[in-house]
Amino acid sequence: MSLLDLAPVVPVVVVNDAETAVPLARALVSGGLPVIEITLRTAAAVESIRRIAAEVPDAVVGAGTIRSAADVDAAVEAGSRFLVSPGTTPGLVDAMLASGVPFLPGVATASEAMTLFERGVHEMKFFPAEAAGGLPYLKSLGGPLPDVRFCPTGGITLSSAPSYLALSNVGCVGGSWLTPADALATGDYDRIEKLAAEAAGLRS
Repeated sequence: MSLLDLAPVVPVVVVNDAETAVPLARALVSGGLPVIEITLRTAAAVESIRRIAAEVPDAVVGAGTIRSAADVDAAVEAGSRFLVSPGTTPGLVDAMLASGVPFLPGVATASEAMTLFERGVHEMKFFPAEAAGGLPYLKSLGGPLPDVRFCPTGGITLSSAPSYLALSNVGCVGGSWLTPADALATGDYDRIEKLAAEAAGLRS
């Protein structure tokens, strides 16, 4: 099954303390969102991926903010089951293709999507979704690029997600609203589980 079909929403998570990674992942999985993107934006990110991969078997944990071949290697070594990049370069595509794990390279234009399609990549991250044109732009891409599917991420909320998910070329959306910083800081995993359950219910 495609990565885009595993859940309607992929939580995009910034982890500052690796000690919170496992309970956070368990809350998201319990809420119905098994696919979790840990962004490589903090020193705790790689260790967080490692712990989730080892201790939360029902989670499909991956790494986001992949920007280099070194990021690819570190993420895969830690146990990442997928990779997500904010943008795309030829060298980064080479590294992600060589990794052997599914990946969603970031695109914001038709030309970028077509360049990846030539490399055999049919599933991509559309980022930053709202700033790059949002719903109208993605809908317009569906005509000339019917074989490309997207996971739009960036500025999407619980209220706007259903409109994105209704598009034929959108498989899932990425969202940061599922793990509010204050909930992580206070260990309010019940709240995170509730937010995950709301998001999981967007596609029955």
